[in-house]
Amino acid sequence: MKLLAVEDARGRMLAEIAPLPAETLPLSKAIGRVLAEDVSAIRDQPPFDASAMDGWAVRSGDTPGTLRIIGESAAGHGYAGGLGKGEAVRIFTGAAVPAGADAIVIQEDAQRDGEAVTTPQTRAGQHLRPRGGDFKSDQVLLNAGQRIDPWRLSLAASAGRAEVSVHRAPKVAIISTGEEIIEAPGVPGPFQIYDSGAPALLAMVRAWGAEAEKLKPVRDDLDAVIAALRDAKADLIVTVGGASVGDHDLVRAAGEALGLSMKVASVAVRPGKPTFFGVLADGRRMLGLPGNPASAFVCAELFLRPILAAYQGAPAPFATITARATTPLAANGPREHWMRAKLTHLDGAINVQPYGDQDSSLVTVFAAADALLRRPPGAPAVEAGGLVEVLPLARA
Repeated sequence: MKLLAVEDARGRMLAEIAPLPAETLPLSKAIGRVLAEDVSAIRDQPPFDASAMDGWAVRSGDTPGTLRIIGESAAGHGYAGGLGKGEAVRIFTGAAVPAGADAIVIQEDAQRDGEAVTTPQTRAGQHLRPRGGDFKSDQVLLNAGQRIDPWRLSLAASAGRAEVSVHRAPKVAIISTGEEIIEAPGVPGPFQIYDSGAPALLAMVRAWGAEAEKLKPVRDDLDAVIAALRDAKADLIVTVGGASVGDHDLVRAAGEALGLSMKVASVAVRPGKPTFFGVLADGRRMLGLPGNPASAFVCAELFLRPILAAYQGAPAPFATITARATTPLAANGPREHWMRAKLTHLDGAINVQPYGDQDSSLVTVFAAADALLRRPPGAPAVEAGGLVEVLPLARA
């Protein structure tokens, strides 16, 4: 098998992924989905000059002075008339400023006496929100490719949108393989372990905007693996385990029985070398992840997450930062190494501490880690305090 560099492997995978068709959803159901269209404003916001405070709408040229009160403007119930010389209108936060007024005197600075109010000197524009101060009519507020979060949802709603066009969420089937795997709360045999990889991947995939289903684990039987792959209803099948070439690793052979066209056979990465990717004869994509949890999780970050973003028409969510190593790092070997690590912030700098034991079977280490520290192929040793590349992980 030819080992591909991580960047090359990811590029080959993404070359096989096209954004899924768009669908129109009510705004309330679009959270987490990726826009397939630009969202533009249909009018100015605010659509009128508005008061930023409770107080009095005045003409700044009439201040200081005692003004005659001619009416009231409240949010949703503006004063219909205009403001003339020596006049004032009682006004409340968010209400439309009447024609002729150019400033607001806050109520604490004014003194009312019956139908008159005495105001201090006021400058034009004081405590006034100008029409279109937030955004203008026809202004593009959100771009295709942006994911709808609560704040963007609020912006679309303020633009008058009740529904938006978003890419369909990809459907992902997750299949664990191996005689040693059992699902909780089942009683494991003497040589079995609980399935920890597939449940975590299920949560990851859903957090990354896809619809996911975790299928029953499949024993080490070629016909059973073929049947599981054949029956999976998904855009993308993600297998966990059985990705290598040992006597009990049957996933590749099962894929080949269903016409798998291999695009990535193996990756020069640690952990995760057996990772593969291809296209089945019926067009479904298949990503094979190693069975060890750390290997599966690292490769999910490196490959699965960008694949799901591409299905949704979103940019690849792969952004590393620079951090300062808190301990010396040995020179790296020929494979790109992604080490589970912990970030700390001290003296305005981001520091990173890799865990001492990087065994790919350790779930406890990944549960504690909040970053992956990248060591490029053949990277020289790094002294404590040296700068390294880090991929932060989304942790609560």
